[in-house]
Amino acid sequence: MDEQRARGGPPQWWRHGPPWWDRWGEGERAPRWPWRSTVAVTVFVLVGSTFAAHGQEGERAALDPFARVLLVVAGGLLLWRKRYPVAVVFGTAGAALLYLGAGYPYGPVLLTVALACFSAIVAGHRWAAWAAMGTLWAGHVLVAHWLYQWLPPSGDSAASWGEEIVVATWVVAIAAVSELFRVRREQWVRERAERAEAARRRADEERLRIAQELHDVLAHSISVINVQAGVGLALLDSDPEQARTALTTIKDQSKEALGEVRQVLDTLRAPGAAPRAPAPGLDRLSELVEQAASAGLTVEVEGEPPRLPPGTDLAAFRIVQEALTNVVRHSGSRHARVRLAHDADVLRLRVDDDGPATGADAGGGGNGLVGMRERAAALGGTIEAGPRPDGGFRVLAVLPLTASAGT
Repeated sequence: MDEQRARGGPPQWWRHGPPWWDRWGEGERAPRWPWRSTVAVTVFVLVGSTFAAHGQEGERAALDPFARVLLVVAGGLLLWRKRYPVAVVFGTAGAALLYLGAGYPYGPVLLTVALACFSAIVAGHRWAAWAAMGTLWAGHVLVAHWLYQWLPPSGDSAASWGEEIVVATWVVAIAAVSELFRVRREQWVRERAERAEAARRRADEERLRIAQELHDVLAHSISVINVQAGVGLALLDSDPEQARTALTTIKDQSKEALGEVRQVLDTLRAPGAAPRAPAPGLDRLSELVEQAASAGLTVEVEGEPPRLPPGTDLAAFRIVQEALTNVVRHSGSRHARVRLAHDADVLRLRVDDDGPATGADAGGGGNGLVGMRERAAALGGTIEAGPRPDGGFRVLAVLPLTASAGT
């Protein structure tokens, strides 16, 4: 708010609606009876008309019980203005026209018509409101220039056209203000819906990101654990020392996986808080090589990664991690190659294995490849994955190096 004052821009409520606007929206979904405002307006109209009668004594007919009934009816109809705005605007216009046609003093009775017109236009019944206001003005012209000869007060003369212009201006002004508020209200509703949709979209993107992180962490770690568990069981009797090494690897790998999962979950518990550990990147590529080696996979790395924006660095790390996990799980080859190449604009990651595939999901046909493609697409990059002509499987990722491409 202070920044808005410093910039001299419009206040927050003008752009997004006043603080009570949400309560108005609730009233549309389940209209409440506006008792307090109706009673206040009715009392004001009765008291104000009494004072107006004293000021116009001798010029207009005195207030009698019928006049007060008309005033109460005009004010009381406002109780239904949110539920039946069309009926109310015509009802108040008719009551006001009957009141003025009977020669009673001009006064705040017209306030009831203004409020009914406002409610009808804001509720979307524009033509009904304009028609009611036009009927009121036309009826006033008819009374003031023709029917006045037979209507009270006796001896009354025709009204001047200057007065009719004032009345017409009053009618148009009320309708115009109501239209302005209606347009602004629709804009507030549209902006609120857009903000809600943007919030839902951000929540969906965050859920997808967390799902990708959990999949990549767990799939890689559990694959290594699975391989090492098999090694440990096979060598438990014949080579206890090697089995101990496999169990140690399982322990280390599960500890690391738990740490990364805890880091992801911490971001859920405290959104906006800084993570306790930096997100992994290609500077931890050597750890992936060691983990793959513990699972019996030899990995050769060619090239050096450039300095990358955090989002691109994390995506590149996860893509290599998932590709190596797929080699461990789905390939009969115990040898893989990771090649890094880059120019001024893009980073190219290539992960190859020599096959053959050990199952129907060669190279990974589930969420792994989908997650890699989504990570690359979020940065404006691409993923190509499939069998190589000479056997084996290849994953080729092309990621932009500029931070703006990733957002």
